[in-house]
Amino acid sequence: MKRRQLLVTATSAVALPFASRAQTGKVFRVGVLVLGQPEPFWTIFRETLKDLGYVEGGNIDFAFRSAEFVLARLDTLAAELAALNVDAIVAVQTPAALAAKKATRTIPVVLAGVGDAVATGLVTSLARPEANLTGVSTATAELAGKSVELLKEILPAARRIAAIANAPDPFHKPFLGQLDKAGGQSGVAIEPVMIERESDLERAFAGLADIDAVIVQPSLSVNHTAGLALAHRLPSASASRRFPTAGGLLSYAANIQHIYRDSAVYLDRILKGARPGDLPVQGPVQIEFVINLVTAKRLGLTMPQSILIRADEVLE
Repeated sequence: MKRRQLLVTATSAVALPFASRAQTGKVFRVGVLVLGQPEPFWTIFRETLKDLGYVEGGNIDFAFRSAEFVLARLDTLAAELAALNVDAIVAVQTPAALAAKKATRTIPVVLAGVGDAVATGLVTSLARPEANLTGVSTATAELAGKSVELLKEILPAARRIAAIANAPDPFHKPFLGQLDKAGGQSGVAIEPVMIERESDLERAFAGLADIDAVIVQPSLSVNHTAGLALAHRLPSASASRRFPTAGGLLSYAANIQHIYRDSAVYLDRILKGARPGDLPVQGPVQIEFVINLVTAKRLGLTMPQSILIRADEVLE
């Protein structure tokens, strides 16, 4: 059930009326690069473009590429899209964005749900990227730190929390940095577990000993990590709204519908002639705290009332 909504910025930096319509007389070709599963991005993104006047097979076509959670494939797929000389590339999450940046310095790249765009080297300035990249950030590192506080409130006796980090994704550095900072403030030891590939996850979870909870980097498979955490009876958190839906205990994350809708608005502006370097990288418009009470019950946890009243959504 929906509980409340917390707005962290009043308006989007690129807010445009959906009544605006795409440039006529040209068929745009747009590359789309994702690390793993395209949903819910793909549905929200295309619906927004339709509202903006784009018709697939009419004035817009997509060249879609998914690495299927194999990070080593991203560079090749990004190069393929650049070779097609598309009008723009939309890169979903940080690893895809870094691959797109490596593949081209001329084709506009729209960032859709990346982490810390400055810390990962995507841009030098959020306010004025001055490059061929711009788009929407999820501020994930800061949100991961909040997950430490929430888990500690739920588990007052917790002393050790494992941080399941995606080693090939450079975002793991600010991710772990924020967790260490929050852990120090909460009196919790953060123990990094570096994942080189998705196939390492089962062994990594099986090797966790005397760990009170886990926090998962969101570029790892949501379904796989949430399932493993539940199977090993570990309270878990991630900065992805899909994580509790997949069986994780909680998420504290940017509202992904806003992120993906706004990335479509950015693409619209670029296709109409805006220079990416002149458009500021936008932060999240809305943050949501979601708890899965079914998972809590399976883990034998009783949610404090202070947690329940602050949740935006409780899955029952």
